[in-house]
Order: sequence, then C-alpha cells, then structure tokens
Amino acid sequence: MAKLGVGRRLRAGIAAAAMAALLPVAAVADNLADALIGAYNSSGLLDQNRALLRVSDEDYAIAISRLRPIIDYTLTMGRSLSESGIGNLVTSKRGTTALTARISASWTILDAGARFYGIEQARETVLATRQDLLSIEQQVLFRATAAYLNVLLQADSVNLQSNNLRVLGEELRAAQDRFDVGEVTRTDVALAESRVAGARANLSTAQGTLMTARAEYQAVVGRRATNLHGQPRLPAQPKSLDAAVALAVRNHPTILAAQHRVAAAEHAVSGAKAGLQPTLSLNVEASASDNIGNRGYSKDASIGLRASQRLYQGGGLAASVRRAMAQRDAARGALLTAQRNVVQDVNDAYVRLQVSRSNLTASFERVRAAQVAFDGIREEATLGARTTLDVLSAEQELLNARTAQISARSEESVAAYQLVAAQGLLTAERLKLRVPIYDPEGYFNLVKTAPTAVSKRSRDLDRVLERLGKK
Repeated sequence: MAKLGVGRRLRAGIAAAAMAALLPVAAVADNLADALIGAYNSSGLLDQNRALLRVSDEDYAIAISRLRPIIDYTLTMGRSLSESGIGNLVTSKRGTTALTARISASWTILDAGARFYGIEQARETVLATRQDLLSIEQQVLFRATAAYLNVLLQADSVNLQSNNLRVLGEELRAAQDRFDVGEVTRTDVALAESRVAGARANLSTAQGTLMTARAEYQAVVGRRATNLHGQPRLPAQPKSLDAAVALAVRNHPTILAAQHRVAAAEHAVSGAKAGLQPTLSLNVEASASDNIGNRGYSKDASIGLRASQRLYQGGGLAASVRRAMAQRDAARGALLTAQRNVVQDVNDAYVRLQVSRSNLTASFERVRAAQVAFDGIREEATLGARTTLDVLSAEQELLNARTAQISARSEESVAAYQLVAAQGLLTAERLKLRVPIYDPEGYFNLVKTAPTAVSKRSRDLDRVLERLGKK
C-alpha cells in the first residue's frame, strides 16, 4: 500500500509539472511588433543619426550657396585730429568726424566646375548618410527582437526550473516515504535532497537571468516587459542561399552607403583637379563717406572682373589631388569589404537558421524519448526495480531535453530575423510597422535650395526644428 501511495503522489506531481510546462508564459500583451514599435519610437540612437542626416542635408545647402554671390557691408565711424604750426605757435587745428558705408559683392563666374563637383559630392554624401540611418535602424530593431525573444526564453527557463523543483520535491517525499518503510537507504534520501538543493540554486540563477533580460528589454523598447504575447511568427525566408545573397547585395544599406561614398570620392578628385585651374570672378563695390560737421563727402563705386590662379604652394596643390585620389581608393576598398562582409553575414545567418531548425526538430524527438524513459523508470522505481538515482538521472535528462528544446526554438527565431537583417530588410517600412516612418527627404527638400534666413522656407524650417525639439 505504501508503494502504491508513493507512486500515485509522484505521478500526480509529474503530471502537474508537465501541464505547467505546457501553459503559456504570459498573458496576452505586447507582441514582437509592439516591441519593435517601442524601440523605433524611443531610440536615442535613431534620433542621433537623424540629426547627423540633417547635418549632411545642410552641407548640401552650403555647397549650393557657393554658386551665389557673396555680399558684405561695413560701417565705420571715426574722428581725426590734425594740428599744424611753427615752433610754439599753432597756426591751425582741425578735427573731423567721418561716417563711411561700404558694400561689396563678389561672384565666382568660372572655376573649372569645382563648385559643381562639390555639390555632387555633397549629394552623394547625403545619400550615403541616409543608408547609414537605415543600418542604424536595422541595429535598433534587431536588438529589440533579440531582447524580446530572450525574455521569452528566460521566462520559459524559469518555468522549467520551477517545474523541475516541484518534481524533485515530489521525488524527495517519495524517497522519504520509502525510507520510512525500509525500502531505500538514507543515501537515496540524501541524493534527492541534493538534487532539490541544486534545483533551488538553478531556479535562482534562472530568475536572475530573466531579470537581466527584462532590463535589456526596457532599455531597448522603452518600457517594462510585464507581459509578452509569445513566440512571433517567423518572417518569410528566401528560397535559397544564392537568392538571399543576391537580395542582400542589391538592398543592404551598408553596401549602398559604400557605393555612394565611392561616388562622392570620385567627385572630390574631380574637384581637387579643378582647383588647379584659374577662376574668374565679378567684383562690385560701392562706398560713401560723410564728414559730420561740414559739407564734405565722397562717393566711390567700382566694378571689375578678376582672374586668378595659384601657381605655387610648395607642392601642396599636387598633394591635395593625390590625397583625394587616395581617399577614393580607400572608399573603393571599403565598398569591396562591405560587399564581402554582407555576403558573409548572409551565409552565417542562413546556416545558423538551418542548423537551428535541425536542432529544433531533433529536440522534439529528444523530449519525447526522454519523457518515455522517465515515465518507465519512474514506474519501475515504484515496483522496486529502479533506484532513486535512476529516477533522478532520468528526470535530469528530461529537464535537459526540454531546456534544449526551448533554446532551439528561440535560436530559430533569432536566426530568422538575423537573416532578414543580413539581407537589409529589417526596417520599419519593410516590416510595415504602424509608426510614422521618418522621411529622410522631408528636411532635405526644405534645405536643398539653401533658403535665406528671411525666406518663407526658412520659417518653415524653424517650425520643423521646433517640432523636433531641437530649437
């Protein structure tokens, strides 16, 4: 009768633990899309790089402004004193106060295309910076994805360790009951006690890891991970590795940014060579001076063309061209490196996904076999054919199998989204997140004509900056 009572209690504990392991980790709340939206809306890193993009937009406006004349004015007011005489005799003494206004304009008419090369260089830099912003966006969203999945994994781990502790507690009570009726020795009880103590330690470690995962989630998403919906649906996968690589080479922002930087470097070389050529500028100047206190005045005006060319700078002119060419070569090397890195990242992510899927499939069979083995050994133990150590070892194997299963499931999800990011597709627009997508062209369209401070467009820019909270 004692054997049957112990068996029933042990079976009831195992059944309860198994049912608890099948229950969802959290109630319906945030899903992965919610986490990505939170990360997109609250990321300081995105705000920083959006501001850097506006810096590039203004650099383009500055390049455009060089096509226009430069106008300066000066106002001077001064008093002069003069005195003349013979010996100690002062024959005349006079003081005058003069007010002078001068306005001048200088307009470069020809410069061998240097300004236009500068404009194109600035344009390509803007396009490269836009791609850099997309790269940062991918980093932010992938970090949020990893944080979300890690919270789910660690919550599952806490569940498993908690269930394991309950099962081992049942086994300890069963061992104690058997010891009380003389079926097992004190050694069996001590083994069960040791496993229970170890399970408590493992549960404490899992709970600490879960707290760390939740802290990472809050840092990335901007709010606490109180309840998460569960494992997300996996994104669509490419048909083959070659298809994934081809898509990445066409779309990845790192490659596109490097391509634009090569184009910018090419324009910089052309601009440096144009700087060796002569320039022609139109100069206009007008001034007026009034002697306060008398009727004296003067007015002057001039207009003329000025051609200039620097002939010698101690080798600096040729060095500037070679420097631009070296920077172009460096940009070409960076492009080649970016392409190879992206291809390697796609290969790594693709292989990781395939391996994780194989591991997940194998983990189901491992859990099934471990469960069958545990159930059989447990029943044999109730009949005295198995020792307490056998039961504990079988339970540990089942725990390891279930742990490997939840790890494989999380690994598959992380690998799937890593592959999406490796192809350059992990952006708010492509994921169709319900957020106001940042428009990189909006600010550029306002500044690309280099509006003056008194223009309507400049006032529009002021309002934009106020909404951004930057002014």
